[in-house]
Amino acid sequence: MAESKHRILKLETALTLLFVLVLSGCAQSLPPSKYDGFLYGHHLVDSDSILIEAFFDPVCPDSRDAWPPLKQVVEHYAPRVTVAIHLLPLPYHDNAFVTSRALHIVNQLKPSATFPLLEWFFKNQERYYNAQTRNISRVAVVNDLVNSVTEVIGNSYHSALEFGFSDLKTDLKTRVSFKFSTSRAVYGTPTFFVNGFVLPDAGSSLDFNGWKKIIDPLVVGNGAPKSQENVQFFL
Repeated sequence: MAESKHRILKLETALTLLFVLVLSGCAQSLPPSKYDGFLYGHHLVDSDSILIEAFFDPVCPDSRDAWPPLKQVVEHYAPRVTVAIHLLPLPYHDNAFVTSRALHIVNQLKPSATFPLLEWFFKNQERYYNAQTRNISRVAVVNDLVNSVTEVIGNSYHSALEFGFSDLKTDLKTRVSFKFSTSRAVYGTPTFFVNGFVLPDAGSSLDFNGWKKIIDPLVVGNGAPKSQENVQFFL
């Protein structure tokens, strides 16, 4: 009996070591060559910027609902507010990874089309819900994506889009986005960080008035003091 327990302990130790080695191997590609995310409007981030980081899933209804008021925040507070979108393809959304990959491909081919494509996904995301694609192969989904994205960014990009889905680099970029999100302890979409501090209620969208209550006290020179209540909101 003691010998049997010893063998089991050795096996458990070996499996644990193998697990650690596998994780180490998977992490060798990190850190990436540049910070993850798509900057809305390509505003530069400087010491006076208020940086909002939003973690979205292209086929998440809550991400879809969160985008219009966040976009309004950028327009209202420009140039003081910068938004960076990070993609977190949730594993229980069957097509989250492939739609996120499409965004990385387009950002590489035609950066100006990244956010129009994101908005296209939000507008047409039911097309890629689990139920709608349950009996469709992954190849068929990718082919549909290539044709649809071509209509969004232009016919001249069709071949490049097809190649993008076979290019390991775009697969890696999508994986890096997922790993970046998990490194920030993000597990649901949408999730928001403001100047590095996470907002409560992950998975819930904010309307424009909700954003104003957060941003107004942070904007210097708008007549709104940095209240203690706002500080406690983050802490």
